[in-house]
Amino acid sequence: MNTKGFIFDLDGVIVDTAKYHYLAWKKLANGIGIDFTEVQNEHLKGVSRVNSLEKILAWANKTISEGQFMELMAKKNDNYLSYIAKMDEGEILPDVTETLDFLIKQKQPIALGSASKNAREILKKVNLFEKFDIIVDGNDVTEAKPNPEVFLIAANGLGIKPEDCIVFEDSVAGVQAANTAKMISVGIGQQEVLYEANDVFIDFTEMGTTYINELINK
Repeated sequence: MNTKGFIFDLDGVIVDTAKYHYLAWKKLANGIGIDFTEVQNEHLKGVSRVNSLEKILAWANKTISEGQFMELMAKKNDNYLSYIAKMDEGEILPDVTETLDFLIKQKQPIALGSASKNAREILKKVNLFEKFDIIVDGNDVTEAKPNPEVFLIAANGLGIKPEDCIVFEDSVAGVQAANTAKMISVGIGQQEVLYEANDVFIDFTEMGTTYINELINK
């Protein structure tokens, strides 16, 4: 059997923490007199905390001091952590656990490649931490997606060539990062948003083990 490297994003792929990011950003933006919508939040998926705050300020045409910027970033993270502190296995998206277990059974190496600095804590909360051979998160990278750094570090950690890796992503920036790394990109979400991906599925229930087997044997 072939050995491929399977790399999963976290937010919106394994768990739906996007809603908590939205609530935390909204609370922060509203607190400094900025309106913040779910449509704008879509543009922050897969984007680092620094770049996200820069975008929110730019949309509102607002400038703040560097000190206040750092303060707001910390506040956003505190808001977000208060939401994820309550997470449990019920937060795992449909068929994710089954997909991970199937890959483990097929002896395929699995990595996490996420911009989140809280990835390890979240995986422990939802009891999936042990299923990953390698975890690469926001603490391990200097470049944000669409830079492919996070996925290249993951591939290297798995000992698999980038062209033999498959990335599951829900963000445009993440799909672009996977494509730049010459990996197979599988979008989780809407076709019209993730059209740059090699394949797109609404979620893992639509994918099935037949498709996973096809990826392994490509």
